[in-house]
Amino acid sequence: MEKVLHDFLHGYDTVGHYGLLFACALLIAARQLLPPRERRVLRQPVFFLGVHLFAQLLKLLVGADGPSGRVLAFVALIALLGSLGRAFGLLVLDILIGRKLGRPLPRIIRDIAQGLVYVFLLLAALRAIGFDPSSILTTGAVLTAVIGLSLQDTLGNLVAGLAIQVQRPFDIGDWIQFDDDPKRVGQVVEINWRATKVLTLDDIEVIVPNGTLAKAPILNFTKPTVVSRRSVFVHAPYEAPPRRVHEAILQALADVPGVVADPAPSVVTHNFGERGVEYWVRFYTDQFHRRDVVDGSVRDRIWYAMQRADMVIPYPQRKVHLREVSTESRAAERHQRITAREKALRSVDVLAVISVEERTKLAERAATRLFAPGETVVHQGDLDDELFVIERGEVAVLIEGEQGEAPSEVTRLRPGHFFGEMALITGERRRASVRAVTECELVVIGHDAFHEILSASPHLAEELSRVLAERQTMLDEHAANLPHDQRASVVKAQSSQFLQRIKSFFSI
Repeated sequence: MEKVLHDFLHGYDTVGHYGLLFACALLIAARQLLPPRERRVLRQPVFFLGVHLFAQLLKLLVGADGPSGRVLAFVALIALLGSLGRAFGLLVLDILIGRKLGRPLPRIIRDIAQGLVYVFLLLAALRAIGFDPSSILTTGAVLTAVIGLSLQDTLGNLVAGLAIQVQRPFDIGDWIQFDDDPKRVGQVVEINWRATKVLTLDDIEVIVPNGTLAKAPILNFTKPTVVSRRSVFVHAPYEAPPRRVHEAILQALADVPGVVADPAPSVVTHNFGERGVEYWVRFYTDQFHRRDVVDGSVRDRIWYAMQRADMVIPYPQRKVHLREVSTESRAAERHQRITAREKALRSVDVLAVISVEERTKLAERAATRLFAPGETVVHQGDLDDELFVIERGEVAVLIEGEQGEAPSEVTRLRPGHFFGEMALITGERRRASVRAVTECELVVIGHDAFHEILSASPHLAEELSRVLAERQTMLDEHAANLPHDQRASVVKAQSSQFLQRIKSFFSI
């Protein structure tokens, strides 16, 4: 190696051509193997090669035997070796090793390897001109020790950065927490020699020294998978049975955006406190970057679910409020609620056959429920027995598609409309899903309330079966186009079927 470099200094025509050709060959190979978007890294070796050619040209102009010629020859040699070393490093580190691993080598490892190549070539060039590199190493030992002591923190960060790149406790794009402050949670955007840059959810860039990260316990929220668990704590009154609270909360989490179904959410009775019973709601999300929004949506759904279940979330009282409630005021409030429900029930055509008194009794037994926007009221295929009348809001009727397909919207229902009459009267399964588009207030009639009306007036079963048959015939396009006498026969046959189903469902 020393003889080749010596010949290069004293005879470019014998060795320089081969070195120049080899450098060009490496650059051409690297250009062909690198993707077009990564070819900008070839600018450095091409620059070195240009410096080499320029120095050789100047050497020819000033002469090779003088001091200036020897300096230019050394500069040309260093530039050529720099071009060769950089091109060789790109081929080996970025192309061969990187492609074999299936991912690029960490930047810090590439920089160290490339630096070692440069140091080796520099020492070889110094030896070629007759300078002993060992003298530099000997005289620089004390200086190295002094620099090492003064820069021990910087060197510690460098070594820690190298360890992070090798062990890979986190990668760029991961969400990590590196101390006890919950505000110090962010996404890794860069890992360099000295520090790691983390971007918090508030779009604040935090630069953390690698030495600090090497000593701290690191929480990585995106490994081993992007799914992470979240927790929300809810209080419920002592009067509410825990099982009922668990069921209400889990139903509320069924279709919250951002909450995954697997692993399934869970609820744990966590504590008995002054405010009430504390429940620990645990769910999983694959959208950690939207964790605050997902947590808020979960709390919203739980509030609506608790409201529907008549379980008021208790809160600490700082003042005592005294209000005298008379029997007359309670009766007036109850009468107002019943009147509003009875008014809503008038829009249900299948209930037109019952009297005003019976409709009022039905309103007394009915309930009013609130649903959040986007919450599913009933699911297609469910086997329940409730009729819903829309008092406020808007819902969408959806038909489930094939497996893997999104449900298709059939129609939308607004105040005055109703759904679920077949489930209430005959107990058949839901034919479609109904989802709240806006916040909805629905009047709900259950099986027990309607059973009380039918038990008191058994003749209503025949009237209801006839109304259901006529309504079904009107919805059937084929039957609606039949002549009057044939359509009457169809209505009579269907009425008889409905009557049997009503009697069987209500045991009358």
